[in-house]
Amino acid sequence: MANHKSAEKRIRRNERRREINKARVSRIRTFLKRVELAIASGDSASAREALKAAQPEIQRGVTRGVYHRNTAARTISRLSKRVKALA
Repeated sequence: MANHKSAEKRIRRNERRREINKARVSRIRTFLKRVELAIASGDSASAREALKAAQPEIQRGVTRGVYHRNTAARTISRLSKRVKALA
């Protein structure tokens, strides 16, 4: 248990941030799943659209600090490579 007022406040703040970050990561995963499903279906047009929608979400995750920039770059690169292969 926290002994200081500032430590108690920090515990409250960390819990709020955890919830927000959890929602952000979940949102990114949803966008990634849409791209994966579009690739699996073999529809290059829908895969391109899904990737176009997912890219800003992934980058926003980097800006907000829930994704590492290299992880995001690698993910986008691999997905775009697979989408390009469909065409």
